[in-house]
Amino acid sequence: MARTEREERMLNRLQAGARNLSCGVHLEALSPLQRNELYTTLLFDRLQRKMRTVTELWEEATRNWNQTFYLMYFRTLGDRTNQAVYLELARRVPYRIVLRERLAPHAVEAMLLGCSGLLDLYRDDSYTLDLRRSFEYLAAKYSLERLDAQAWELAGIRPANHPVLRLAQAAEFFTQDEFIMQRAMECCNENDVRRLFRVEASEYWRTHYIPGAASLDTPKRLGNFKANIIGINLVAVLQYAYGSYTGHEALRDRSLTLLERLEAEDNRYIRAWLNSCAPTPANAFETQALLQLATEYCAERRCTECPLGRRLLQRAAETH
Repeated sequence: MARTEREERMLNRLQAGARNLSCGVHLEALSPLQRNELYTTLLFDRLQRKMRTVTELWEEATRNWNQTFYLMYFRTLGDRTNQAVYLELARRVPYRIVLRERLAPHAVEAMLLGCSGLLDLYRDDSYTLDLRRSFEYLAAKYSLERLDAQAWELAGIRPANHPVLRLAQAAEFFTQDEFIMQRAMECCNENDVRRLFRVEASEYWRTHYIPGAASLDTPKRLGNFKANIIGINLVAVLQYAYGSYTGHEALRDRSLTLLERLEAEDNRYIRAWLNSCAPTPANAFETQALLQLATEYCAERRCTECPLGRRLLQRAAETH
């Protein structure tokens, strides 16, 4: 059916402002009920997209959910620039090996840091020499292959986010409990997520951000911000995916509740929405919906497929 002149004008305006997220004013004009319906549609759209990634990793992990959780954790651990290399490291040091060495956290740290190749970038001290020796033994025992240190993007990374420190924290995380995934599936709120994921790296790292360079003595613990990101992109997604695959509806519902109870995200997309007069999001449920709107529809100017765009075009068609 041909569009009316009013619809064409509306579509042109939407597409002209799409990449600047200019629809914030239209979001503000919706009633709370309409906005909630829209956000719910967008969130389910986003979760379905993320489930495709989970499915790919689950198949790669020969349908082992613990290994899938492990791969997802490393994929979420760093920023986008190092996402692929974190994931590759998790493939080279699989969870089954970590479980075999779990009662010796130093061994797990040696495998992760040694296999990352990152130790080659820094001068040694007694601790890192010990890590290297342990890694040589474990690499021979499990046929581990070291990554090239140049695979990591380290420029501009803050010390607290450095991959070396993140991997030391990951070693502590996966040695704290044999039933990590089960505990993650039980998370219902922000406190649960922070209690589980805000682990502190081993004693050496209290006085180091990177090997061989002393820092002030402070606990090197995963921060609240990063724990929340893991809650959004790992826990809630895996709860939804695992609940979907197992027919566990309560677990799917828990994932949505968790997103409602986690803090709203603060990133360039959310700030752009606020600059375009969109309502301030109340929680991660709403920011995830806004991210879906920005990245899947606005960025591609898919206004005729967008749930908000369709609503506005329908309203234009009905207006005489």
